[in-house]
Amino acid sequence: MRPQFVQTPACPQMTPQAVLEIIDHARRKEARSGTFLKQLHEKAAALPSAVTIKGYKPANCLFQFAIEYIEMAPRLIECVDACAREAGTAQLFDPFVKAAIGYFTEPSAFLVRYDGLDGLLIRAYLCHRLMEEMHENNHSIRTGGLVDMEATRANLLVHELIGEPFANELDDSITVTVLQIAGTPDYYELNLDPFVEQVNNDAWNWMRRYWENLLIRNHIRFSLGSGLA
Repeated sequence: MRPQFVQTPACPQMTPQAVLEIIDHARRKEARSGTFLKQLHEKAAALPSAVTIKGYKPANCLFQFAIEYIEMAPRLIECVDACAREAGTAQLFDPFVKAAIGYFTEPSAFLVRYDGLDGLLIRAYLCHRLMEEMHENNHSIRTGGLVDMEATRANLLVHELIGEPFANELDDSITVTVLQIAGTPDYYELNLDPFVEQVNNDAWNWMRRYWENLLIRNHIRFSLGSGLA
């Protein structure tokens, strides 16, 4: 029995390029206002002890980290979409891809009030967490080792920057979305080895290296006990 997926209506504007244009507009707006950087000054002063920033200006380090994290979202979407099509599994991954793009191009009424880079950080978090949960909810992908530990740390740091309880509510919404897309146990058992084999190419390796260095190059250390330090 094949799992039932929620079909999202096709939209000509729902493309990774549209997401990049939205991000570019928000960066220009931030250059004029400096609103997001001001928020990060407050966030930097209130980070938990698990987060250490060794840069001269912690808020600037967080700002650059956030920009790269946001810009990684459309690249991740593009990579998953391209690999799925090359592997002949596009029908299975389309709902994930459309949902991820939709966070940016068709945000819910709840998210619309969050504009600027702070709003895009929330949307990027939803995108990255959705892909992380997609990874966890299929045996083939989960054992393929596609999600790097550094990507998980980056998501945890953004969880901190967004703040609780809101970030927890976002996580809950991701759980609901994944259940809608892949809500049967059959999805976990689907053989998606062709997709896993396809993503083990240069594009995905580049992305893995990008994640591995995201925190380091922004002078940020995120540790969760000695096992993950």
